[in-house]
Amino acid sequence: MSDVRAEWEKALSEKDCEKLLELFDDYIENIEDEETLREELKRLEEVVIECEDPYDLAHEIAHVYAHLDDAESGIELYKRIAERKKEDPEEYATALYYLADAYEHFGMPEKAIETYEELLKLEEEVLKNEKEIALTLANIAVNLDEIGETEKAIELMERARDIFERLSDEKNYLISLLDLAHFRYELGDYNTAEALINEVLKNPRDNEIEINAKLVEAEIWAGREEYGKAFKALRDALLKAVDTNEEIFGLVFDTLVDFIEGLFNEEAYEDIYENIGLFVEVFEDDTADFFRAIGELARWRGGDEEAKKRFDELYSKVENEDLKAILDEWKKPKLSLSLGL
Repeated sequence: MSDVRAEWEKALSEKDCEKLLELFDDYIENIEDEETLREELKRLEEVVIECEDPYDLAHEIAHVYAHLDDAESGIELYKRIAERKKEDPEEYATALYYLADAYEHFGMPEKAIETYEELLKLEEEVLKNEKEIALTLANIAVNLDEIGETEKAIELMERARDIFERLSDEKNYLISLLDLAHFRYELGDYNTAEALINEVLKNPRDNEIEINAKLVEAEIWAGREEYGKAFKALRDALLKAVDTNEEIFGLVFDTLVDFIEGLFNEEAYEDIYENIGLFVEVFEDDTADFFRAIGELARWRGGDEEAKKRFDELYSKVENEDLKAILDEWKKPKLSLSLGL
């Protein structure tokens, strides 16, 4: 630790932002006292605001503050960076984007919208970069949807879509269609949402876009209570995610688990055990037994007492503790409250 500290102090004194970023995890994670940690973060902030490209370090600092239940201090750092960049419109635009993104990341969509709107004004009146204008419109739309202003979100996303189409920016055009499909789904306009998804899926696309299209497609089928088709869309997304990357796979897997949990809550046991085999086929490890166990749990919950024994046998084969925790939660009896009137 003493060697790391010496390197850290040297990098601080030299304002070597690249080296500080390299040392950040090793040095900061070894500070156990909160007061000492906060003091060190403050020292680091004074260097960060002078970095030519401060955003990776700012991101790390903000996450430590969030871990201390003090996301606002991380936000303040982004504000200070933006203030220092104000004289250069290009630099200021970048700083506003990162500030808005931080607000969004830490669950402050109203503040994110305010900041994106300031950025949009700068882009429209000074920078006049159409692609950046469209990207900012899309970011505002996503946050508007987050606070329930979905119709306004559709209006802005359609503006963004039109710009992407005019610029022949196919990837962002398809992403805007995905967002529009999700917004339409949220308003219960399943037919329009489905048409948008079909438009995405008929175009050449990268894996991530196809996966997200399948996730929205699953939402639409679930909204129509066509759960078998929703399961198939989720299976397609999962198969594609296996060959993409770990982060995307985790997103799809978590979405699938949330979907199954929702069906358990709705007591849609038959829909679960009739379709869960789609996922057993995807895996060769104990995850296959996890899905088999879900099927038997659904049968048990549906009144088949023999399924309890089969569930217990499969449960014992699941080695992954996170998967076992999911099964533990789902096998708990549901509490029902009634008023004695």
